[in-house]
Amino acid sequence: MTAINILTSTNEVRSAFYALVEQWHQENRYTSSTHQMVLHSAYQQIIGLGEPVVPLLLEELEKKTGRWFWALKAITRQYPVPPEHQGRTKLMIQAWLDWGEQHGYR
Repeated sequence: MTAINILTSTNEVRSAFYALVEQWHQENRYTSSTHQMVLHSAYQQIIGLGEPVVPLLLEELEKKTGRWFWALKAITRQYPVPPEHQGRTKLMIQAWLDWGEQHGYR
């Protein structure tokens, strides 16, 4: 019999998110491939947590450069980064933070 783990509270989502972030950081410490990083099981599980982790992802973006753009795009189905800001991490982060503010995630 398979158990389905449903995270019911904000604290459970937050705990699961930070445990997965820690696992992802530890297991990708020496990885340089963005593709490999975003396909990592912990990263995919973060995406699987869905919309409740959007504010947490935005907080992570603000604290560190991180590679959370792919997860944010996958969860929100949005991409607020203007073409002229592509590849400019600080501007990309700011575009996402502004988007989060406009959409009530911050």
